[in-house]
Amino acid sequence: MGSQLVGNGNRAGAGVLAVALCALSVAFYTPSAHAQDLSGLPTQLLERVEAAQQACSDMENGQFALELGAIHRVDLDGDIERDWVLDEAGFACSTAVSLYCGTGGCMSHFLVEEHLFSLLNQGWDMANIGPFRVLLADVHGSQCGGINPTPCIVASVWDSDEMVWRSTGAEWE
Repeated sequence: MGSQLVGNGNRAGAGVLAVALCALSVAFYTPSAHAQDLSGLPTQLLERVEAAQQACSDMENGQFALELGAIHRVDLDGDIERDWVLDEAGFACSTAVSLYCGTGGCMSHFLVEEHLFSLLNQGWDMANIGPFRVLLADVHGSQCGGINPTPCIVASVWDSDEMVWRSTGAEWE
């Protein structure tokens, strides 16, 4: 019986906490590029945002928005410094729903030091495997010999000596 009371008390407390978190998230939500401060964004990524804004404007005078979550700070190369990622999945244009993304996914731009690389993908994440930081990306199924819905993941590791991403297709037996 004691555990039932504790469980009910926790649920009530969790409900109050959820309401408080929702209120905070609404207060700090900034949905578009003109409401967000892009002054700290590296020049290479800022140029991508400006090109996207121009493409939207050129499409029947559309209004561009940079959605929450389009910009990420994450350690891509394992040096404990946060690098930059710009996801076009977070780009929106009022006059063209599919201007930035298609059936193959959306472009993500990965900036390590001053080196910018872009990858068409349907989602990505980072993992630690041994001493390496590994970029895992869900890519179009055609990269695995299939069609779009064919599951296909690419794993890439940053080579800091050559300043390139290294990937391979495994040969399964």
